[in-house]
Amino acid sequence: MTSEAQSQDRTIPTLAQVVAAADSLWPFRLQEDWDASGLVTGRPDQPVRRIHFAVDPVAAVAEEAIALDADLLITHHPLLIRGVTSVAAEGFKGKVIHDLIENRCALLACHTNADSARRGVSDALIAAAGVNPDDAAPLVPDATDPNAGLGRVGTLTRSVTLRELAQRLATNIPGTAQGLRIAGDPDRMVTTIAVCGGSGDSLFHTVRSSGADVYVTADLRHHPASEAREQALGPGEKGTPALIDAAHSASEALWLPWGAEDLQRALAAQGLDVEVYVSDLRTDPWDFRVASPDSDSTPNLTSGETS
Repeated sequence: MTSEAQSQDRTIPTLAQVVAAADSLWPFRLQEDWDASGLVTGRPDQPVRRIHFAVDPVAAVAEEAIALDADLLITHHPLLIRGVTSVAAEGFKGKVIHDLIENRCALLACHTNADSARRGVSDALIAAAGVNPDDAAPLVPDATDPNAGLGRVGTLTRSVTLRELAQRLATNIPGTAQGLRIAGDPDRMVTTIAVCGGSGDSLFHTVRSSGADVYVTADLRHHPASEAREQALGPGEKGTPALIDAAHSASEALWLPWGAEDLQRALAAQGLDVEVYVSDLRTDPWDFRVASPDSDSTPNLTSGETS
């Protein structure tokens, strides 16, 4: 059979059908009140033959989707998360919108709904840590679906040192200039892992209540991280939880292959055929890092060591 005949035999979904399938996997009702997940551009009846997945709707990603002749770009982060008064192409966001529309490529954002859904961002992150996501529970269960919600907490089948866990994550999480930052004794044993893909310092109290030995997240700011460490090292405490801080986009990029596979499978179950691609562009905003001299020998001031 020729490729032309194969193309004619394919049952191509409409954009509306793809959005409905996405909603079945990562329900938009799960998104946070402040979020802007959902369809940004595109006609509901337009055919979708090819879908491109990425974390960020930046210009390079839009160009990549257009070069692939994608009919739909699905990004984790929304392009228009705050109100705007213009999408003129003279602005970088407006240019992305114009480029996509002019090339008939729709844009769909699946942000905190994909964070909270099963087989979403946090499930992918806790799997990278070595925990079976099917055995992990949400840190903040959704009010309507206790199996979904923000973050995850679960238990390793075998305890490892904090250093070993960090090395495992460094291998599994896409590389960035930041790499991983760790707070805690590298030789302490950890068993219970809490994670939250993306910015997770708002969940510190919940993580402590969960009894997790270590918390894996991103975008940890100085003061919340310092206060969490002071609490962890306070009288009677055992340094729980240790902290592992990844780059924001890297902690979420693990979900992209899962999302692409699950969406293609959901559409195939309806007899609908699409091609899916996952961007390998690094959209983390930082380009390089310069380590401090003798950074490995920096004194641990909490233990009273001096240089």
